[in-house]
Amino acid sequence: MHVLAVLPQGLEIAAEEELQALGAKKLQIQRRSVAFEADMPCLYRVYLQARLPFRVLREIACFSCKSPSELYKQIQESFYWEKWLTPSRSFRVDVSGTSKLFPHSHFTALQVKNALVDLQRNLWRKRSSIDRNNPDLCLHLHLKEDTVFLSLDGSGESLHRRGYRAAMGEAPLKENIAAGLIKLCGWDQSIPLVDPMCGSGTLLIEAAAIALDLCPSIGRSFNLDKWADFNQKLWVEEKEKAMNKENFSKPIPKIIGCEANYSIAKQAKSNIDTARLNNVIEIKNTNFQSLDLPNKPGILLCNPPYGKRLGNEEDLKEVYKQLGNFLKQKAKGWEFWMLSGNPLLSSAIKMKCSQKIPINNGGIDCRWMKYSIY
Repeated sequence: MHVLAVLPQGLEIAAEEELQALGAKKLQIQRRSVAFEADMPCLYRVYLQARLPFRVLREIACFSCKSPSELYKQIQESFYWEKWLTPSRSFRVDVSGTSKLFPHSHFTALQVKNALVDLQRNLWRKRSSIDRNNPDLCLHLHLKEDTVFLSLDGSGESLHRRGYRAAMGEAPLKENIAAGLIKLCGWDQSIPLVDPMCGSGTLLIEAAAIALDLCPSIGRSFNLDKWADFNQKLWVEEKEKAMNKENFSKPIPKIIGCEANYSIAKQAKSNIDTARLNNVIEIKNTNFQSLDLPNKPGILLCNPPYGKRLGNEEDLKEVYKQLGNFLKQKAKGWEFWMLSGNPLLSSAIKMKCSQKIPINNGGIDCRWMKYSIY
């Protein structure tokens, strides 16, 4: 099968490594995605264990198309709809990409929907209902000028939603981006990991989950079990393999978060408890200036406010300045990584950055910045 993992921009190389480790073949890095080939066990493995994708799309058809009427006809002829989409099954159509021929995604989705329900009426004199939230079959149409890629989305809902984060801050970092940042900083689980401005704890939870080999999607629902070729036995086998990898007893260094706001620190503790990691992650409800770091140097990392969706830029300058002072005074020998969405603020820490990795975080052009503290 041809498969596409849709990703946050900046995590393509890390995702290629992750997918390869899960058995993906013939990988090709693209912008905000990695294309690969997979058999069914590998596809199930990717859905269950991949930490970085937003979506995993299984291609079922690819064709050239130069008009709405041609799209209508090609959709009807492109797949075994009689087997896959009977009137008793609901569906939804998502559209992405750009094309001068199809500039309006809503119209394009409507054309696909009309093609399918008209085909159903001809076959059965009945039609499926459209379900935007929980469809039996989630179709994804990607446009690349006059080429159309039609795929199945086996998760329906974005894979970044792990299920542990009922409590979120005002500008939460998505779980898959947090996991990607942990992988990019190269934490090898032999040294402490500390977030001095941890918010609702997402970076810490994803770090602990990686360290303990926790399956990121074990508790969520999928709609691939509605696929006509779904293999229940194989799915259960892959699920059991993923769960057997989990190791809560594995010894790992201290993972510590610091959050000054009481209610947000409480949110972090709640999320950590839901993720079954309260014995692994410690949250301190205090300002980072009062934080005592472990004796053994490790990695500090954080996603401070950028002054765009959260915080006032002028007030935040002082916070960044205090953060820089804290690092220089208390973190000698440590490595510091910061996700910056505002160059003016990041310059206020008055430290020289040794590496910058571009990351797109919720539409904000950011940099994952590395500092070595001497």
